[in-house]
Amino acid sequence: MNTPERSAAFILDDDQEKIEYAADTKVSNAGTFTFNKEDHTVGNLLRMQLLRDPTVKFAGYKHPHPLVHKILLKIQTTSSQRLPTEALSAAIEDLSNETDHLITQVTEAIDKWKKENDTGMLGM
Repeated sequence: MNTPERSAAFILDDDQEKIEYAADTKVSNAGTFTFNKEDHTVGNLLRMQLLRDPTVKFAGYKHPHPLVHKILLKIQTTSSQRLPTEALSAAIEDLSNETDHLITQVTEAIDKWKKENDTGMLGM
C-alpha cells in the first residue's frame, strides 16, 4: 500500500532532533520552534499556555501537512528581556505543573470513591 508506517508519526529519525529553533531575522524578539513528530495536541497546548504569559506578544502554530509529522510554533515576546526560548521553557514548566496537579486530583478522587463505595469485593 501507499500508506506510511504508523510509527513514522512518533519515532524520531536517527539524525532528527525533537525540537529545533530558528531566530526570526525580520521580527525582533521572535523565533520559530519546529517540533518533530508532534501534532495539534502539543501545538495547541503550548500556544494557549504561551498566550497566558503577559510577556508573550504573539504565539501561533501551524501543522504544515497531515502527512508531515511536525508543527511550527512561532513566538514573539514583548521585550528583549524575555527571549522566546525562555517563554517556551516557562510554558512547558507551567503545563507540567498543571498536569501533576490534575493527576493528584484524579488519584484523590479515585481513592475517595473507592472508600465510599467499598463493597468488600476482591480486587477493588
